Amino acid sequence: MNIGIISDTHDNVEAIERATEIFAEEGVEIVIHCGDFVAPLMVDYFEEFELHGVLGNNDGDVANLQSAFDALGAESELHGRFASLEFDGLSVAVLHGESLEEVEAIAAGETFDFVCYGHHHERELSEEGRTTVLNPGAHVLAPDEDHTVAILDTRSESIRFRSVDE
Repeated sequence: MNIGIISDTHDNVEAIERATEIFAEEGVEIVIHCGDFVAPLMVDYFEEFELHGVLGNNDGDVANLQSAFDALGAESELHGRFASLEFDGLSVAVLHGESLEEVEAIAAGETFDFVCYGHHHERELSEEGRTTVLNPGAHVLAPDEDHTVAILDTRSESIRFRSVDE
């Protein structure tokens, strides 16, 4: 199964539309959003997918974000500030990741196969023992940032990055 991973969309509709096109091209069934949707209306762009999200530091309208997730259906879920997920036997921790120390501590515990986070607007793929640490990059409007999404192939346990600027 292919899982799309995205973060820090910050109301960038053009980038979200491009990201969902990429996810559709890649056969993604599930999308993980590592926080900072900002406006609840952004959730609607992911209606083709099962969506799992966590709250970021810019997600202030939690009640309406929750309502937007509820409208997507039972399989989609807004998990609060942290999610512990499992797909095809792989365990995935998801957080926004304001504190890199928290991200590093979760990874160092080697409880999860993958730790996915956002906030820092920089793509990362690294290993901490048995745990893969992943930041898919950001989608805010700043021109010098990495506008990417990540695709996790659960069969091969591999990660690919795709640019939304192409």
